[in-house]
This record gives sequence, C-alpha cells and structure tokens, in this order.
Amino acid sequence: MNDPLLSVRGLQTCFATTKGLVRAVDGVSFDVRRGETFALLGESGCGKSITALSIMRLLPQPVGQITAGQILLNGENLLTLPEVDMRAVRGGRIAMIFQEPMTSLNPVLTVHEQIAESLARHKGLKGSAADNRVHELLDAVGIPAPKARAKEYPHQLSGGMKQRVMIAIALAGEPDLLIADEPTTALDVTIQAQVLELLEQLQRDMGMALLMITHDLGVVAEMADHIAVMYGGQVVEQACRDDFFASPAHPYSRKLFQSLPDMKKRDQPLAVIPGNVPSPHTRFDGCRFAPRCDAVWPLCRTEPPQWQSVNGDPEDHHNNNVHHVRCHLAAAENSAKQAALESKAGENIDSKTDIDAVTRPDDGTIANSDNTSDVTLLAVDELKVHFPIRKGLLKRTAGHVHAVDGVNLTIHRGQTVALVGESGCGKTTAGKAILQLTKATAGSICFEGDELTQLKGEALRRRRRDFQIIFQDPYSSMNPRMVVANIIEEGMQALRVGGNNSTERQARIDQLLQQVGLPTDSKYRYPHEFSGGQRQRICIARALAVEPKLIICDEPTSALDVSVQAQILNLLKSLQNRLGLSYLFITHNLSVVAYLADEVLVMYLGRIVERGTTDEVLNSAKHPYTQALLSAVPTIDTTSKKEIVRLEGDLPSPIDPPTGCHFHPRCPHSQPVCRERYPAAVQHSDSHQSLCHLFTNEKDDSEECHSET
Repeated sequence: MNDPLLSVRGLQTCFATTKGLVRAVDGVSFDVRRGETFALLGESGCGKSITALSIMRLLPQPVGQITAGQILLNGENLLTLPEVDMRAVRGGRIAMIFQEPMTSLNPVLTVHEQIAESLARHKGLKGSAADNRVHELLDAVGIPAPKARAKEYPHQLSGGMKQRVMIAIALAGEPDLLIADEPTTALDVTIQAQVLELLEQLQRDMGMALLMITHDLGVVAEMADHIAVMYGGQVVEQACRDDFFASPAHPYSRKLFQSLPDMKKRDQPLAVIPGNVPSPHTRFDGCRFAPRCDAVWPLCRTEPPQWQSVNGDPEDHHNNNVHHVRCHLAAAENSAKQAALESKAGENIDSKTDIDAVTRPDDGTIANSDNTSDVTLLAVDELKVHFPIRKGLLKRTAGHVHAVDGVNLTIHRGQTVALVGESGCGKTTAGKAILQLTKATAGSICFEGDELTQLKGEALRRRRRDFQIIFQDPYSSMNPRMVVANIIEEGMQALRVGGNNSTERQARIDQLLQQVGLPTDSKYRYPHEFSGGQRQRICIARALAVEPKLIICDEPTSALDVSVQAQILNLLKSLQNRLGLSYLFITHNLSVVAYLADEVLVMYLGRIVERGTTDEVLNSAKHPYTQALLSAVPTIDTTSKKEIVRLEGDLPSPIDPPTGCHFHPRCPHSQPVCRERYPAAVQHSDSHQSLCHLFTNEKDDSEECHSET
C-alpha cells in the first residue's frame, strides 16, 4: 500500500467565543493517497469546511486555532511551519476551490491577472511565458476562446465558467492535493456534470489527490474512492465507496439515504432526522447523534462510542479500505440488540413522519378534503416577458432580452406543476410574471377567471392573497431587523387577513408556526437565530398567513441539506393534502421533481420544450435537452455506469437567441432543419408533448407514406 500524501491525525480546531472555547472539529483523523478522491460527507455545521481550512491554515485569526493533532503532507507536519513557508504550500503543494466562485474571485481583476498572480508566486512565470500558461490552463479547464476570455472580468462569465476559472487558478501551482469545497452546489446539473468530469480528467492527467467536501450523496457515489462521514465535529463512519453504498453502518448515514427523494417514495413521507445538527457549544457525554437517533439505547447517552471495525482488522484504524464506524451498535456483542432496535427504528419512521400528523393543528379542525384536481386554478397562455436594452445618451431601445417567450401552462387545484431547466432559462421570471411582480410583455394570465394582467390597484391587491411565493434564499427574503411575528404579520396587515386586531393575528401566527413545525415562542426571535431549514419554515408560514390557493416555490430546497430538504418536502406535501394548495415548483433538482410533482414542464431559453406527467417526462423523455438533464443527475447507484449526454457550451444569450430551434447549437442530434425553423409541438400521448424536429420529421414521413398509399 502506498504511503498517504496527506495524513490528518487527531485534529482539534477550536474557536474563542463569548460563551467560551468551542470545538468545531474534535479529533478528526483520515488519510488521502496520491491519485485518489477522498470525500468528507455530512450536513452543514458538522465541521467539513473547518477541517479543510485547518489543513490550509486559513482559520480566522485570532479566534480560530488548532489546539491538537497533526497535519502531515508527505510526512511533514504543516502545523510546525512558519507562516512564510505556508504561503508556498497554499496554492503550490495544496490548492483549494471554494464553494462560491463569485465571492472568491476578485471582481476588479481580469481572469488573466488572477491566474498570472498564482503563476508568478508559485512558478516564477512572468511576461509571455505567463501569458501562454494562462491560455493553456483556461484551455485545459474547457473554456472556449481562452485568449479572449482571459481579458474578461468575473461578472462577464457564467456560473460554470467562474468555477472553471477557480479550477484554473488552483491548478496554476500544479498542486499535489486539491481541496474542493462543495464545488458544484450552486451549479445546474449539466454544468455540474461538466465540472465533475473535468476534475476527474485533471486528476488522471496530473496524478493529484482530491479531497472533496460535499453533502450530495450522488456526487460522492460518482466521484469518491473513499468516504468519511462527519457529524458534530467527528468522523462517525469511514469506508471505501462500494462498502459504504452497499451497507452504510452508522444510523446517521442510513438516515441520509432514507431522506433522499425519488419517484418510488411518492406515496409515502420521506424519513426525517428529528432535531438539528448540534451546536459546537454543546457538551457531549455520550454519542453525539444520540438525541436524534431512532436506535438509541442507554449506553449511547452515557459513554462516547469508539471506532468499531465492520469488515477488517479492528486495530487498523487508518486503513481506508477497512470499514469503520463510531457506534455502540456496531460492536459484535451488541449485534442482536442492533437487529431488534433497527426493526423498532423502522416502525418509528412510519409513526414519526406521518405526512398528515406533521402539521395536524391542535384545535381539532378537519383537513380540507375537497382537493379536486379537475378544477383549473391558473391558465397561462403565450406569456412573454421581454426586457428592453437601452443604450446611448437618450436611452433608446436597442434590443430586447427574451426572458420568457411564449409559455403556456395550466395548474389545477391541489396539483403540483414543476418548471425545470438551467439557470437563465426564464423559470423565475415566468413565476414573477404570474404573480404580477414583473410586468408581462404579452399573453394571458387567468386566475380563477380573472385576467391578472388587467387588474390594477386595489383589485390586484385583493387578489394577491390568493397567490404567494417562497424564495430560494430564506435569509435574504426576510428583514433581519424584524422578529418572526412581525415578518409573518406584515403580509396579514397589508392584505387585511387573519383578524381585525393584533390579538387575533397573534393567535393566527401561533397556529401557523405550529403548522410548519416550529414552537410558538419562535415568533419572538430574529431570522439569524434559526437554521436554514427553520428559516424556510418561517417563509412557508409567511406565505400561508394570507390563506393562498397557489404558492410558487422558487428553488425552496436548493440550499438545504438532504435531511432538512426531506422535512420541507414532507411539510409541503402535507399542507397540500390538508389545505388543497397548488404549487408551481421551480427547480433544477430532478429528484425533488420525481417525488413531489404531478406534471413537469421543461424550459429552455424562455420556451417550454417538453411537458407531460412526471412519469412520462422522467422515464420516457423525448426532447434531447430533457434527456441531457436526466443523464447529468448524479445517482447513488454505484453498480452501473450511466452514459452522460454532454452538452457543448453554455446556455445562449436570450438577447440574441439562435435561429431555428434554440437548442440546436448544443444538441447532439442537430439537423439542417433545426437551424432553419423552430419545431412544432408533437403529441406523444394525451398529456405528453415535445417540440423537436426529430419527431416532426417522423410525423411528416408518416403522413407522406399515408398519402402515397
């Protein structure tokens, strides 16, 4: 076995706070070998990113400090190096890709300047030699026209391009170890697939090790050789990929798998992990997962569990190929107890996550059972939203951004319609236009017989209580200076619902908080005092406060961990069952679509290119763009290697969309006719439709043969 490139031994990282010294990382150990991908997996707040920053010695000073342990790079302890020597290690021997490229790149420096800075520091390259190397690096990470792109600033690049520039900067020093901290979290699935493939290719070419930090099980399944699961600042399970996905041993790991949404779980609630990730301030007497574990027993609360071997030498603590777990149930003498408790835990899942019990009100009211799906709530016909581009001193209109370009959709009462597509395709703009937050250029938006585009003033204000929105980022959508009660009450006051006086409205707020699974005393706290999942629950309560019939959910789970996502999805489905709500669910997460949606609309460059039931679109996709989206979704199935449909380039600009079919410059099945005219709609069934010349040609040929006959 080759010696490890990086060895972390007993790492302990603490932060000085007003409440005393807290341990964010507490005794973490693992090895990363040259040429392998090692994944640190876990929810937000478990210590993954702090572990990476500790390795780089980039902790905020003076509050952050490494109080114990070793970080060995090729046998050299980085914790003993002076800062001047660490500067040569950072970016040289170890490089890091941060989670958000826009905040990591310097907005006032060109791409060339930022890559050249690293080349000068670590390779001593300047002048034409640096210029040539910058262009080589940009070409290596798949950026087209590298000489032209090198002169641009970060704001001129797409999200995928920014991440590629970050990778190019990281590679400039030719590192032995690359740390990737959630490198694809904010990217569309197609761009995510490109970035992951790029990292794999670069790893093969350069022989470097990759330490990947993520909470995405699908990404781990496709990329990792070995996995360490973190919880509460500790590694609680470690194994090679095949062993981990075949048989996760820790109750926390198993819960993460059970929380994943998919089509097979549509008729049942997702398993959830009760409670929240423990605060670093928490003092533990026993197992750190015990307060949230279904299989907990008395020993778990009093004695911290030690490493237990699942399939190898119990004394070989640092062998990545040996499956280890930090759990009392894994001990051989407790195997019988484990089987009994796991059986009991399965029963607990059903009872604890009953989809109607989650939000059953305390007042004994009966859920609304009139959830008829044949009543049309919203009908959108040929909706267009074109934003003018103004230039010159007189600000004359020089063109238009075709953000939404002829969208049709219908939503029935109690139905969930998913609108999916890449960032920039017009999904959010369409949602805002339906809500009358953005003015439609053309088209009809009919809500229960009322034409919303014609309503103004008080008439529109009265209608606004019937449709609300849940935004993608709950924190930025709430006023940080207002307590939760005022945030929820604000809409009730503006739309005159929820009672005629403050006492009645406060009672209504208490009921809403109970409905979304929060304690009533939460209303006296500020947004920053809540976790991400709790903030999203507050936003749901705010939307429900005015008793809407339609809620537009704009990526409401994209920033959440898988277990918190499961809680929110259960809540949304429960509220729909009880209140007859309708949802327009805007997302690029197709796993969520498979679990929640009744109908799926696939959007590309302002137009719907395919629509149908969830089963038809996800299992029998017809349009090449839909097929590409589906193929790019990471899965946890490690037994089969699927073929990913590669899309060339990025989404074209809606300012000057391609002639003919908008998708033809990226389509693997492009034909001459695709460049000449936009395809007509083809019906594959009563509910399944796509717009693609592959099928219009088949239809034309069929008609010609029929006429000749």
